[in-house]
Amino acid sequence: MFTLQIANDQKYPELNQEIAATIKRVKPNASPCLRGGSTAIRIEARWKHWPCVFPQHGPGRKHLRKIELEPWQWEIVAKYPQQLLRGLFHSDGCRAHNWARKPGGKRYDYLRYMFSNESEDILSILTRTLDLLGIPWRQPRRNVIAVSRKEGVAALDAFVGPKS
Repeated sequence: MFTLQIANDQKYPELNQEIAATIKRVKPNASPCLRGGSTAIRIEARWKHWPCVFPQHGPGRKHLRKIELEPWQWEIVAKYPQQLLRGLFHSDGCRAHNWARKPGGKRYDYLRYMFSNESEDILSILTRTLDLLGIPWRQPRRNVIAVSRKEGVAALDAFVGPKS
């Protein structure tokens, strides 16, 4: 028997309930259990078939092993790219105000989404999915993907939403 554990901050009760509901959609007879800690909640469900659903799972740190989606998983991503992006940005990303200076010194503020992960494979899954939706992105650092253009931020705002 395997246990799926998803840890999230307890200050996001709606998101934690959504995670539990998603687990039930994958395994309808599951009874996801929300275990509290000092500042985090662990949403857990036991099932012998979790490795079939997540064949990428394995020993060791995820950024040191291959993380590739199987063809059947890419078919799901193609049908539900927004849900994957939402989950990725909620887990390892943020939406923040940034600023820059135009030539001549005038400062301007703008919103952007940032995603940070040490796994090149996970960054690739993110960018491939952004490309699928035509959302422009750039890679300002080795382990960061940024969506800063107004139309890209607006597209993500339509479905990523706050963690609330």
